[in-house]
Amino acid sequence: MPAPDHRPAIDRLCAWFEALSPPSLAQVGDFYTADARFKDPFNEVWGLPAITRIFEHMFRNLHEPRFVVTQRIVDGAQCFLVWEFHFRFRRFDSTTEQVIHGGSHLQLAADGRVNDHCDYWDAAGELYEKLPVLGRLMRWLKRRANT
Repeated sequence: MPAPDHRPAIDRLCAWFEALSPPSLAQVGDFYTADARFKDPFNEVWGLPAITRIFEHMFRNLHEPRFVVTQRIVDGAQCFLVWEFHFRFRRFDSTTEQVIHGGSHLQLAADGRVNDHCDYWDAAGELYEKLPVLGRLMRWLKRRANT
């Protein structure tokens, strides 16, 4: 029996990510299995409620967060998405848009929903260096490490 073609499910998932909003979080179960794992540089959680809380936290703490999927590779039940995450800090200079470049390795269930989601991005270079006080320290440490 041939493996299912997950490209249509990935197309729907990418469209959902790119249009993600607080109201669309109600659809998380359409895209993730009930026991899905989500891991990023700050979190490792299992299940729809915990995954939803990660996204809710994002909307509470950032102004106008949005994902732009720039590339995708689908191979059977695995997918790798390359993305840009655009946002503005709520607590700091909220006029400057920030961009984090990263990728997500997704493993899909037979029905095309994500059962494992692991994000890869450089928290030090892509986030910490952009913070007002911590950024100066991170840039200094980077210079020291390179000498």
